[in-house]
Amino acid sequence: MSKIALRNRLEELGVRPSKMLGQNFLLDSNLARAIVDDIAPELGDHLVEVGPGMGALTEHINHSPASRMTLIERDHRLVMELQSRYQGSQVRIIQGDAAKIDLRELYGYGPIKVIGNLPYSASTAIISHFTAALSPACSLVLMLQREVAERLTALPSHPAYGALTILLGRRWCVKKIRIVPPDVFWPRPAVQSAVVKITPRPIAEISPCDEDVFSQMVRLGFSSRRKQLGSLLKIDPLKWRSLMEDLGRPLTIRGEDLSIAEWSLLVNRIAPLSCGSRKEFFDVVDQNDKVIGQEERGLVHVNKFMHRAIHIWIFNAKGELFLQKRSWRKETHPGLWCSSVAGHVATQENYLEAARRELHEELQARVDLKPLCRFAASEQTEQEFVECFFAIAEGPFILDPEEIETGAFFSTSILEQWLASHPHEFTPLFKMIAKKFLNETKELIAKHENVS
Repeated sequence: MSKIALRNRLEELGVRPSKMLGQNFLLDSNLARAIVDDIAPELGDHLVEVGPGMGALTEHINHSPASRMTLIERDHRLVMELQSRYQGSQVRIIQGDAAKIDLRELYGYGPIKVIGNLPYSASTAIISHFTAALSPACSLVLMLQREVAERLTALPSHPAYGALTILLGRRWCVKKIRIVPPDVFWPRPAVQSAVVKITPRPIAEISPCDEDVFSQMVRLGFSSRRKQLGSLLKIDPLKWRSLMEDLGRPLTIRGEDLSIAEWSLLVNRIAPLSCGSRKEFFDVVDQNDKVIGQEERGLVHVNKFMHRAIHIWIFNAKGELFLQKRSWRKETHPGLWCSSVAGHVATQENYLEAARRELHEELQARVDLKPLCRFAASEQTEQEFVECFFAIAEGPFILDPEEIETGAFFSTSILEQWLASHPHEFTPLFKMIAKKFLNETKELIAKHENVS
């Protein structure tokens, strides 16, 4: 759209570009097409555009192979314009702040690709939101202020390298694609822009550590760039000397001089994870679920011995089900969505005792558990006799970082669509339980409330 056509249409809508909303409308159609090409839309993709404005990028997304499109626009005046142009069965328009939108609204259709011309003032908040553990984003192509792009892609010891670089870079790779001059926008911004592509970092490159502790320590380590890191982190001098010797770094090092991998290593040395080093022993059972011996966890799985497990479904008062996304470092089904709690029955435990223990270990919760269903050992259950329980609780829960990547309550309507369109994103056993009980959850909760 030309500048004249854009201004005329905005006048017709009674809209003046808002500085508060960071509205700088893209005029260059060729650049818009190139940015959409950067996200590589494919058949079956769900594209989410942040801040579509007057639809400069939207027009090209709409003509791409992508199967679904969600537009998130904060300005209600522009929402009406977008609705008149793009509202349809495969297009959803959400009015709201992209930095605060409930990410669960984007589930049900598989991973999403995020694209947008971000307002300068909100770009870091939006990026943080869409790269959080709960986000279903699999890639992002974003246009933002060049200064922010420099920070996201900076290397250690560079003046632009800081907490934002490290916190995003731990789990995501950021590549600067192109620099964009101010004259392709109206109103013309005072600074240059840049387009970046953000993609997940391979799991093998991510050193294990507690994510919350990592975030806290990195922010603390950059709270005063001139101060030495050891002083900012308040580590015992003898321990600090040992840590720096292990890293091959001087005692006087500053936070900006450590790479992302070194930061991860440092955090794990200060607040170590067990990383599954503790050996677990299970009762081995026969086809009648009678104990016939005990064996170490690894041997049980390798030899496909029959053993015992528990699953717990936790509902809130709205009837939503809490799901956990399994850690990427789990031996089985890493990164898949599963029941609220899932675990094995340890030696000399019964099913209820195991359920209570796992509930506390994984979610730091203690709630009343009721029986839900039972599955006999089979190839489908991976040779586990499974006792299933359910409970009513609101959270919030404290998730075990070694077991769980993230977790949230989801409505049954989202779950039904999600299971139908992308069943491979769930563990096999969760799908078995869901097939049997998901449609009966309202009745289940009602019965529980009547008994209570």
